[in-house]
Amino acid sequence: MNRQFRTYFAAALLATGFPAAAQQAAPTAPPAPAFAASNLTESGVRAMAATCASCHGTGGKPVAGSNVAALAGRAKDDIVQVMAQFKEGKRPATVMHQIAKGYSDAEVAAVADYFSKQTAR
Repeated sequence: MNRQFRTYFAAALLATGFPAAAQQAAPTAPPAPAFAASNLTESGVRAMAATCASCHGTGGKPVAGSNVAALAGRAKDDIVQVMAQFKEGKRPATVMHQIAKGYSDAEVAAVADYFSKQTAR
């Protein structure tokens, strides 16, 4: 009888212990990384615009014969609109759809303003 009691007791523990463990909340995901705040100062905008140079050329002027769009002298609203299309996946791209997602609307507007004031060729 004592042995039978232990068997029932062990079975009861197992029966109640496993569902409780299975119902425990999954560990929470780590917090999203904190990115640097926008730097919309004049030097910050120039630094953001400089990252465009590897494809769009220094100052937004691509090399002669390039298929890459010139940014220098282009209307601010045009650049903002095209970047929004890239960001939303509505405009075909190789890498611009990924790059556009990395900028806030304020950053895009600031960089677009910067390029609109650059002298085209």
